Amino acid sequence: MFDFHEPVPRAGTGCKKWDLLDRIFGEHPRGMLPFWIADTEFRVPEEVVEELRRRVDHGIFGYPVRDQRAVEAVARWWGRRHRWEVDPGWICHSHGVMGGVALAIRLFTREGDRVAVQTPIYPPFRWVVENNRRVLVENPLVMRDGRYHMDLNGLEEIFASGARALLFCSPHNPTGRVWTRGELEALAALAERYGVLVISDEIHCDLVYDGSPGHVPFPSVSPWAREGSILFSSPSKTFNLAGFYTAYGIIPNGAMRRAYETELNNLFMDQGNELGQRAMGAAYSAGEAWLEGLLSYLKANRDLAVRRLGSIPGVIPTVPEGTFLMWIDFGGLLRDTGLTAAGFLKCLGLALNKGESFAEGHQAFARLNFGCPRAMLEEALGRIEEGARAVILGPRGSA
Repeated sequence: MFDFHEPVPRAGTGCKKWDLLDRIFGEHPRGMLPFWIADTEFRVPEEVVEELRRRVDHGIFGYPVRDQRAVEAVARWWGRRHRWEVDPGWICHSHGVMGGVALAIRLFTREGDRVAVQTPIYPPFRWVVENNRRVLVENPLVMRDGRYHMDLNGLEEIFASGARALLFCSPHNPTGRVWTRGELEALAALAERYGVLVISDEIHCDLVYDGSPGHVPFPSVSPWAREGSILFSSPSKTFNLAGFYTAYGIIPNGAMRRAYETELNNLFMDQGNELGQRAMGAAYSAGEAWLEGLLSYLKANRDLAVRRLGSIPGVIPTVPEGTFLMWIDFGGLLRDTGLTAAGFLKCLGLALNKGESFAEGHQAFARLNFGCPRAMLEEALGRIEEGARAVILGPRGSA
């Protein structure tokens, strides 16, 4: 069994999370610790390393063909893990999930079209809309009974006003919500009524904890959802393979799929990454036992963080039902201090994603990546507790 406690040095390996740390967040006397960008600190399954080693040992890396074995592994994975029978013919290559989302927006909407998102939301959702000269329309999620919920009334107003597409995040980043089948069915009915394309980012689909409703693929919830939506995903979050930029779209609608594949071909983006395909196929074929161990470890990390952060006066952690990301409200602690959450954490040598990047007016929030060895997480929690005591004590113990 893999030891998720083992720290793996990553500085100097060309990874954004560590090698851009001081440039983006600055230096700290105790050393900055990264809990920001959403990759984990864990080595991939050994079966993936062995498959990559076999391929690398061959020593020749010519132009690849699309690896049908990897495509079939994707289809089997969705049937086995998520109870959705996927025809391998529906699966299309994508250079990263957001690359596929961008291509879909450019293909199936026009400049000036309104595209909806549900905030707080993963910042590239905003960028991909605005950078492609579409109009971003925000529909804030609603906090109720300690969980975020979709505001379907607000969404209907946006759809009725002419929105052409919804960028949907399932499970949701940064709140960690795992949407129920009932919520997804209600959303699908609304999108069907107004003819709105749903582009569903389901990259965190495998990272769902016991006690949650379990991940339900959006296209599986109704006949219309199957034909009126596009799903994008990747093994990158599940198996820590983001560096390969190997993702895929699942597009049951034949006309949309042909249009997507044609545009990939037109842009010379249809071949994929040889090593990425090998890694994806190996992960989905042989990585399930590793994933079960990971989920158990992450759940213990989550519970530890919720318990310790929740005991700090004025700090409210949202309990994620999925993902390895935690959305934290520091507003009660920092009220009247003039500090943003990001500023408070930076003083402690902690690099978290700032709340205002997910939605305007969320300066009191931050997103914590708890996909790390427990000792690293405990160090961060200790620093936050220490900083909170200083804030509570006032000038005698400034953070």
